[in-house]
Parts: sequence; C-alpha cells; structure tokens
Amino acid sequence: MGHAHIPLRDWPAGERPREKLLERGAGTLSDAELLALLLGTGTRDADALELARGLLLEHGCLRSLLSAAPARALASRGLGPARLARLQASLELARRHYGAALRAGISLNSPGETRRFLSAQLRDRPYEVFCCLHLDNRHRLIAFEELFRGTIDGASVHPREVLRQALSHNAAAVILAHNHPSGVAEPSRADELITLRLRDALALVDIRVLDHLIVAGPDTVSLAERGVV
Repeated sequence: MGHAHIPLRDWPAGERPREKLLERGAGTLSDAELLALLLGTGTRDADALELARGLLLEHGCLRSLLSAAPARALASRGLGPARLARLQASLELARRHYGAALRAGISLNSPGETRRFLSAQLRDRPYEVFCCLHLDNRHRLIAFEELFRGTIDGASVHPREVLRQALSHNAAAVILAHNHPSGVAEPSRADELITLRLRDALALVDIRVLDHLIVAGPDTVSLAERGVV
C-alpha cells in the first residue's frame, strides 16, 4: 500500500505488475495486479492498480466483476466498452484454454474431471446453455457441443436434435449438462423429465446417457447420483 499515490511507472521495476509477472510468474500477482494488467492504463486521477482495486471493491470479488451484466459493468468507474471487451475476452480465452486441455480422446471415467470441465464452461454464463459431451465406447471424449440456449425446459430441448448430433459423432454414450444462472443447482421436475425423454430416445439407437449435470455457480448436481438416469 506504500505505493498508493505513486504512478505505476515510478514503482521499482520488480514491483510493477508486468515486470513482477515476467520475473516471478503470473501466480505471484494479486487479483488487483492481474486486473490492472488487463485494464492496461488508469484514468486521469487513478493509475491502473488503483482503478482495479476500486472495481474489485465495488463488485465484491473478481468473479462478480467478470460475470457482471454489461450494463452493470459499464456503470462502474473507469470501465468503458474497450476495457470491458478486454475483460470479456480474457474470460473467454480461459474457457477455451480449459476446453483445449480436455482434448478429444481423453477418458471421462473420472466424475471429478468432468465436473471441473463443465463448471469452467458453464458457471458464469448469464443465460442457460444445454450441452452434450459425446463419448466413444471407452468413454473417451469425441466432442463437446452447445446445443441449445435460452430457457431450458421440455419445449426448448429437442430430442431429435440431440439424437442427430450424437449419431453424427458416432457416439456410444453421452453426458448431458446445463447451467442454472440463478445460482441454485437443485434440479427441477422439468430437468428430470428432459433427462428421461433423452435417455429413452437415445436408448432406441443404443446410445447411453451416463449423466445429466446441472451447474450453478460453484455447485454441480448429478442426476445420475440422484437416481434419475
């Protein structure tokens, strides 16, 4: 805090966020320092780090800031369209990086690995997304697809489309997933009915539904563990 009123350019080189990252690694930076690097510059009356600290204070934490609705984020001091676009791009890069790490061919016999991947993909989406992981007969990943967006209910999830995509990938099994932006992971009766409809439709062509996972913030609920699948 001793540098609070000194411009970043006048800090000792080893303590400036960029130099600190290059010398010691990104893991050594605080949330505010990482955010300051993404913001790039400050405003007339605050440097980038002061601006970052103010944004974190206003939103409560880094996750709340990055998942805020655009209108809410743009109302924040010093956060215009260009800076918001930079933050959103960084979040999407992180999602894609995680997706690439779970590359085609990896086995999904580990429930923990599947949950971590789906949580990274879905937890901060402001809208509902219905996804499918297509697997071969050894439960290795063939493809991950977003199939539907919007309100996920019986009318919006079409078994024919899920079936068509699974057949096109020559999948032997699938794991279904969708998110609850409300933050409440508890499955609804509609979620259970969708799962049963898809299970029965896919069973006609010998494709197994291994699970249906619901992601809400940090929580993930398995319908297989609930005995629905």
